[in-house]
Amino acid sequence: MILLLTNFTSNEVQMWLPLLEQALPAEQFCVYPDLPNLADIDVALVANPPAGVLATLPNLKLIQSLWAGVDALLRDATLPRDIPLARLVDPALTQAMLETVLTHVLSLHRQIPAYQAQQQAKVWQQLPQPSAAERKVAVLGLGHLGRVAAVQLKQLGFVVLGWSSRPTNLEGIQTFSGQDGLQTMLEQSEILVNLLPLTDETRGILNAQTLSYLPVGSSIINLARGAHIIEADLLAALDSGHLQHAILDVFTTEPLPTDHLFWHHPQITVLPHVAAATNPITAAKVVATNVLRLRSGQPLEHVVDRTRGY
Repeated sequence: MILLLTNFTSNEVQMWLPLLEQALPAEQFCVYPDLPNLADIDVALVANPPAGVLATLPNLKLIQSLWAGVDALLRDATLPRDIPLARLVDPALTQAMLETVLTHVLSLHRQIPAYQAQQQAKVWQQLPQPSAAERKVAVLGLGHLGRVAAVQLKQLGFVVLGWSSRPTNLEGIQTFSGQDGLQTMLEQSEILVNLLPLTDETRGILNAQTLSYLPVGSSIINLARGAHIIEADLLAALDSGHLQHAILDVFTTEPLPTDHLFWHHPQITVLPHVAAATNPITAAKVVATNVLRLRSGQPLEHVVDRTRGY
């Protein structure tokens, strides 16, 4: 039996459940908190699940996340450590994230924030416009999303750099790894896109020191997790003129508090965590594929490496 274990509203459950039942017609489903015999449940489909429930399922064989990120799950001390945990890798979500990356890189490249500021001040001034081939765009995180974004940015003509915790090769893209590699890459980055997973190693990775490595006048796009950035350090870098602009889709506290300084900062674009929302129609099919692999004894896809955090 499959358990849908989420913090979904009743309307969201009514959206997901028929899609899952259609994709897995041979399976029985139950929805938390209406649980049958706990021993009957061997698969849990989770999205911000209540702490402690998974640990009560004695015959659990798979924890399948309905989100791409699993950092919140891994922080749950009650999460069973011996059960495979799979994250959602959905082509539709990848496409949505790619669209967001390209939108905001092009916005910064074509200096839209600067022109918006000029509009507010009623200033008519044409700014110098370098070509894409003269602009270095760096991608932090070369997992599935990061690799796709880096390749597409290169196809648009940008000089693309990439960083990951371990060495990664991408044709036509200069890649870096480790702390030394991070500094070397940041020192060349005019537009920095963060797509890192949130782990103990990457939490606070964009701080006063690392932000200081960026060239004067560079900009940041954070589409990963708010905890990657030390907010006070980002504000200081913007206020000092070291950084030009920050496009932020994620925050340490969400929703962003109404009294937060980010709301009114002229060099910050605030987005309400909309870079790539899970699409239940496509995600249900991806989830079903992994459940069917489990049932047929095939290797599961996108299993999280607990030692790496993704």
